[in-house]
Amino acid sequence: MPAARIRVRGQVQGVGFRPFVWRLAARHEIRGEVSNDAEGVLIHAEGAALDVFLAALRDEAPPLARVDAVECEPVEPHLGLSGFSIRETHAGAVRTHVTPDAVVCPACSAEILDPDERRHGYPFANCTHCGPRFSILEQIPYDRATTTMRAFAMCPACRREYEDPGDRRFHAQPIACPDCGPRAWLEVAGTELSGEALALAAARLRAGQILAVKGIGGFHLACDARNEVAVAELRRRKRRPGKPFALMAPDLETIRRFARVSAAEGEILATPAAPVVLLEAAGEALAPSVAPGQWALGWMLPTGPLHLLLLRAFGGPLVMTSGNLSGDPQAIGNDEAREKLTPFVDAFLMHDRKIARRLDDSVARRAGGALRMQRRARGYAPETLPLPTGLAAAPPILAYGGHLKAALCLVRDGQALLSHHLGDLDDALSCTEFDKAERDYAALFDHTPQVLACDQHPDYRTTRSAEARADVDGLPLVRVQHHHAHIAAAMAEAGWEPRAGPVLGVAFDGLGWGPDGSVWGGEWLLCDYARFERLAWLRPVPLPGGTAAQREPWRNLMAQLDACDLPAEADALLADKPLATLRAAVDRGLNAPLSSSAGRLFDAVACAAGLAPERQSYEGEAAMLLEAAARPALSAARPYPFGRDGAAVDPAPMWAALLADRAAGVPAGVLAARFHLGLAEAASGVARALAKAHGARAIALTGGCFQNVTLLELCLGRLAGCTVLTHSATPSNDGGLALGQAAVAAAQVLAQR
Repeated sequence: MPAARIRVRGQVQGVGFRPFVWRLAARHEIRGEVSNDAEGVLIHAEGAALDVFLAALRDEAPPLARVDAVECEPVEPHLGLSGFSIRETHAGAVRTHVTPDAVVCPACSAEILDPDERRHGYPFANCTHCGPRFSILEQIPYDRATTTMRAFAMCPACRREYEDPGDRRFHAQPIACPDCGPRAWLEVAGTELSGEALALAAARLRAGQILAVKGIGGFHLACDARNEVAVAELRRRKRRPGKPFALMAPDLETIRRFARVSAAEGEILATPAAPVVLLEAAGEALAPSVAPGQWALGWMLPTGPLHLLLLRAFGGPLVMTSGNLSGDPQAIGNDEAREKLTPFVDAFLMHDRKIARRLDDSVARRAGGALRMQRRARGYAPETLPLPTGLAAAPPILAYGGHLKAALCLVRDGQALLSHHLGDLDDALSCTEFDKAERDYAALFDHTPQVLACDQHPDYRTTRSAEARADVDGLPLVRVQHHHAHIAAAMAEAGWEPRAGPVLGVAFDGLGWGPDGSVWGGEWLLCDYARFERLAWLRPVPLPGGTAAQREPWRNLMAQLDACDLPAEADALLADKPLATLRAAVDRGLNAPLSSSAGRLFDAVACAAGLAPERQSYEGEAAMLLEAAARPALSAARPYPFGRDGAAVDPAPMWAALLADRAAGVPAGVLAARFHLGLAEAASGVARALAKAHGARAIALTGGCFQNVTLLELCLGRLAGCTVLTHSATPSNDGGLALGQAAVAAAQVLAQR
């Protein structure tokens, strides 16, 4: 009788894989056992149909599983073995993957809405196909005892389901019911209110109140998305004057009342990850303050039974934004929420299931025929990405990412694990959370790096953390230029092999430290993983006031027009600004570094078009308003011209044409459209020419500016026929930077070896 020891690697814990193996074994008359361990799933199997059983392990895996490898080793049969059993978990060095949190599945949704079911109206129903995973996990292997659900002893009814191989909750670790699991309540001023919590919460939302709602990865602030008074009050309390709010609806039909939803976008919304998906606004109106001046709205479906029941009770869409003061980390603990969110809310919808780690909502959109991740967090982290095979032999690496949209990347065994979104490291609370995440990931995944990687910017908080770790542990530190890392991230995600040769990368973003001492941000680089060459760039202009120029677009407009010898035009457009003082500082070189930043060019154009705020209240605000204005006018507009001065791509011709249009009374939307068309022509035209001249077989589009769907799609259209590498599973912004740093470090270490 054939017998084998089978190792299944991949995302195979917390997805009902052991019950799946048990059922396969019963179907094919296989004897043996299955268990979780730190490397994945381990199976001993004996039976005449062993080959069929092996094929089914991969072909019929559960919906949330991802099988990376099935390794089979012949062994001697166990004499007298009968039946097939699920065994206890074994410890060991962690090599397995952790399943992300998954939204409530159709079966559980139907169950909680059915009055005849014992979990009717229960906000924590789950099974092997859905429910919390990463947000409750405290250590690997994944078992109830290693999650925050260990605080809830199973009742006899849940225990029977858990032990019944024919039940979809067979070995579902977060299994719970009203008799034994977590509970929800509504509280005001620290006092729990009597009555059904979700009905009470819905009534308060209908009355225009603002609630703190505890979800899967943290608290949200919720209010009626159609009530302008409530939404405006939420903005005032949260100190978030302009940044769009995310929205949640009970079902896809509701979203279609307020937005255009393609079939592909509907599929993304309905995935187990349930990200916030950016959709074009259309149809019925929401409160104007939901997303001022924007063409797209961020929508998501309920992420768990609690949200589903709340939205059903409320009867419409809700604003569902992160529970924090803008810039602070999201609250996850009940006491933390009471302390931090009381000034923002009228009531708390609480529950007593502990959240092991903060997980913001992921944000994605559909563009250029593919999913484009903009923030990678709940539902996607901590999925791993395979490194190109030419980098797979690299030793364990820890890459620290950037200062904004921080994320870590752990590399081991040819896999890259990009952490969830950790926020912007501008304040002490966010830095503390970053340090906690570094320790958390190291412990959870048993990761001990042999090489560290970071950005070249000396003042990034992540750079200082990497330097300190390198000093303490005596580890080599690879410093990676910012835009090289962006391009390497696009290459690594696409599986671009080192032997395939260099790539011509177009990296457009806000800023990155340049080796020449200037601030880069509009770059055409010839890159392989180990090195890069700067071939072209947007013409550098000063950043008047340094970081102040990132916040105040008018400063960039002055700098751009002065660089084009148009100071009189700047004086006319910015008559109320202290231009003389600022120019004096620029002339003396005081806090005015040269920059080729594409992001600051967007700011300047938005200001010239009359679309930019005096002071940006969130990163990218002016550029987002410029894109929103451009979209309706694209089809009838013609591109503004850009020039070339050696290696510098010169916007001076664009400025001359734009100012002439402005003086002629051309609408702001047309100015915005002509700029987008012109920049796309320049970016793709220069990329094509340089790729051909230097023998690059692919062009990569990366950096935060390529989150602009209009720019991305215009460039993709103009690069038809070329091999173009773009981001999908990882953000093109700094949220993907750590992956590129890790890939560069891997290449350099392997080259040295």
